Amino acid sequence: MGLLDQPRSIGTRLAWEQRLAQCNVAFQGHTLVHRALLNTQSAQVKIDRHKAAISRNAFSKPMRLALEAGLFSQQTTFFDYGCGQGGDLERVAKLGYASAGWDPYYRPDTALTAADVVNLGYVINVIESQTERREALIKAWELTQQVLVVSAQVLIAQGNSQIAYGDGVITSRNTFQKYYDQEELKLYIDQVLGVDAVPVALGIYFVFRDEAQAETFRAARFRSRVSVPKVQLSNKRFESYKELLAPLMTFFTERGRLPTLEELPETEALSAEFGNLRRAFQIVLQATNPQEWDEISDRRRGDLLVYLALSHFGHRPKLRDLAPVVQIDIKSLFDGYQQACTAADLMLMSLGNLAVVAERCQNSPIGKKLPGSLWVHVSAIETLDSLLRLYEGCASRTNMLRMASNGRPEEANVIKFHCRKPKITYLVYPDFDTDPHPALHTSMQIDLRDLHVHYRDYDLSDNPPLLHQKDLLVASDYPGYEKFAKLSRQEEDWGLLEDWKQISERRGWLKCLEEHCAELKGHRVVWQKDADPYRVKLIKSAQRRRCPVVE
Repeated sequence: MGLLDQPRSIGTRLAWEQRLAQCNVAFQGHTLVHRALLNTQSAQVKIDRHKAAISRNAFSKPMRLALEAGLFSQQTTFFDYGCGQGGDLERVAKLGYASAGWDPYYRPDTALTAADVVNLGYVINVIESQTERREALIKAWELTQQVLVVSAQVLIAQGNSQIAYGDGVITSRNTFQKYYDQEELKLYIDQVLGVDAVPVALGIYFVFRDEAQAETFRAARFRSRVSVPKVQLSNKRFESYKELLAPLMTFFTERGRLPTLEELPETEALSAEFGNLRRAFQIVLQATNPQEWDEISDRRRGDLLVYLALSHFGHRPKLRDLAPVVQIDIKSLFDGYQQACTAADLMLMSLGNLAVVAERCQNSPIGKKLPGSLWVHVSAIETLDSLLRLYEGCASRTNMLRMASNGRPEEANVIKFHCRKPKITYLVYPDFDTDPHPALHTSMQIDLRDLHVHYRDYDLSDNPPLLHQKDLLVASDYPGYEKFAKLSRQEEDWGLLEDWKQISERRGWLKCLEEHCAELKGHRVVWQKDADPYRVKLIKSAQRRRCPVVE
């Protein structure tokens, strides 16, 4: 605010008071406030709300998440309540959805119309009047036919250029900001609207009109990733009806079961040709590996168990509250809803047996296995065993209860599963994709015994922990996997990975490279240009003994 500019001119009380008066501020205790607040009879401070609208070159995060979550279908309508300069609604319209938006400053003449998806993006945090703030939330909900997307600024420290005003601050641009605590924001939405808002990301919530749709969304977040089994045996009848059978194969892969008569549009054609869906699927089994289809059913059964087990922490829905398709899933994959809930609770209790957790970590086909831990990239979580996904889900849920966010830190891209103690650590490697050995920036460890959360920053460290063998952490279809794997093979051939304790931090790794006369060029190991020829000869000899061919 410039209060401390030209310090020589504010050395006396009178000069300091004059400076405060020029900036129209004063102190209440140790808080800087607007002078209008000192006198209850003063006129209300004029806030320039429109200046809080941000011009973006891409979708805002709330709308990007809404699109990624599949909230939009072909006929979905969209309304942006408090649209600002209209960037989101214009981009949604370009995708082919019927879109409109209203803003008291930029689009005041637009009619308020109901829509399937309504966005209230970073609006309630810029309204200084608590009454108007509440009215905005209620009005946006009244316009919502399916899903309301609510977002607000959270957990942001107040800067030096902000003045306390009401329950927020006035910024240097004369805009108002109410910085919500995470839990405070969810409680506010829930209490005003009488709902159970679903946390999606930091300060972003989805509010569903239909509870069944909300539960379907929650359950979908725990679905593992599987693909349609490949054809392995030549079968003339399958080849003749391959296109007709494809939707049936896709449905089974998606749900882990055969569809009911009403769930598949191709049912009539399949029944006419094969008699019924079960006989049609027998043709599929003759051309593929039946065990793979059984594994898909097991995966989908595990998905439901993870979802139901984690619902134990909050309000477990009744069967009638679930979407019809999920109800059919449960009836088909389990003996009944009660049996499914019992199995989920038993699965949850089994996490208390660390020997079981250690066994699942050791047998995991994906992940880097170190003594006492399994390291997995977040992109591969969906491919893990259901018990390990539940293990991570408990940690995420614990953080959700503390933070009212989606639980997992947004920036974290690696998860460490502890096998000897009930702990999960979320790790942030900002340069995971580009750096052959990325440095750890931040870690957040959650102890499931006492729910203690421990943070540690390494961004200022000159000797941070490094990550090796990135290919082990990701699935084979991850972008860059082949490059990562080739580097790991090369480093193994050079003997660079033999002492993992030495190379776990930057100094030790650099020393290891120096000892082997090696350096990195991107994701490739090369000889140091100024390496001693005799040392190179000795190292090459050792490499030949270790591996017949060295790249």
